[in-house]
Amino acid sequence: MLRYLTAGESHGEALIGIIEGMPAGVPLTAEAINEHLARRWLGYGRGGRSKIENDRVHIYSGVRFSKTLGSPIAFRLENAAYRKDRSGWPEVMAVEGTGEDVEKVTLPRPGHADLVGTQKYGFDDIRPVIDRSSARETAMRVACCSVARHLLRHFGIEVGSHVVQLGEVGYASPDAWNERTQSLLDAGGARAVYEAADESDVRMLDPDLTAEAVEHIKATKKEGDSLGGVYEVIVTGVPPGLGSYVQWDRRLDGRLAQAILSIQAQKAVEVGDGVRGAARPGSQVHDPIVEEEGTFRRRTNNAGGIEGGISTGMPVIVRGYMKPIPTLIKPLDTVDIATGEAQPTRYERSDVTSVPAASTVAEATVAFVLANAFLEKFGGDHFDEMRRHVDGGRDA
Repeated sequence: MLRYLTAGESHGEALIGIIEGMPAGVPLTAEAINEHLARRWLGYGRGGRSKIENDRVHIYSGVRFSKTLGSPIAFRLENAAYRKDRSGWPEVMAVEGTGEDVEKVTLPRPGHADLVGTQKYGFDDIRPVIDRSSARETAMRVACCSVARHLLRHFGIEVGSHVVQLGEVGYASPDAWNERTQSLLDAGGARAVYEAADESDVRMLDPDLTAEAVEHIKATKKEGDSLGGVYEVIVTGVPPGLGSYVQWDRRLDGRLAQAILSIQAQKAVEVGDGVRGAARPGSQVHDPIVEEEGTFRRRTNNAGGIEGGISTGMPVIVRGYMKPIPTLIKPLDTVDIATGEAQPTRYERSDVTSVPAASTVAEATVAFVLANAFLEKFGGDHFDEMRRHVDGGRDA
């Protein structure tokens, strides 16, 4: 089983990550991870920090001569904002000392972890909550999960995503984007989808919607507001049989839903046409089974590649719904936790929207879940052993 941990604060010295359970002998370089770290900064509407950070991971352990060792892999990502001249963050985030001269943050932002975090951990300063709950943490999450993604790629499994709605701008229904994504899937699988989406300022596959969404972001920024949206993650090359129906915590769709909702600001998730299917009769929802050249397939993929908690062999499709970012230029009402007085919220540097970035983070977390399910079915302690198991499974 794969598992990973991240550590570090948004404005601390660095982010740290450890992933364990990766078989030995898997080809891996820092550049393979940095490719997806760079994609995490894509998207019109990003805030000032996107101009500061240039995330490049440093591998400390678990890799030798560009191959994994089977031991824990440790990473470090520097926070450039911490080291920027006159930033003040080394004093604000100091590991030692009393912090008596550091100004406390006492105005919690509605919709953020600020208030509940201080209540849970007994802080009289919101700064620790702001810095650990920040989506900056997802940089290290992408690094750790990209190792799992790299493993899947060696077995022909690719993960991609695109944005389907940004604020009020989006496709009318899944039918409106399925034709476009299907042509890309036929041409190059899920990788073709994410490469095409990366060409758009907002990771939308439709040029007209891209232009409309950019204008929507501009107008929202002038109003001092923020935007949420919806993205779709597609995984191709998934074999049938990943996951299980025998226990609740082994169901593949349940694990994918947890992975999406674990990302900051994600509030809903659906697998396949889950939302639309709830309003339709079963005859229009369930995917007819056909036999082609000795293999059972589905004629359609409304189920999103998962039935009964198990992958069907069709592309896995998951959609995430992100709320608007809770840090607004236009202040909202709050209460000072030090005085109890009503106050407007203070501004903490942020984006107008992070939906395009969230879609790339979701790719990583989905890859991690599928890699774990893949190892459960075809596991081995070494890459070559896994390959023999996979080849045997395909023959069967």
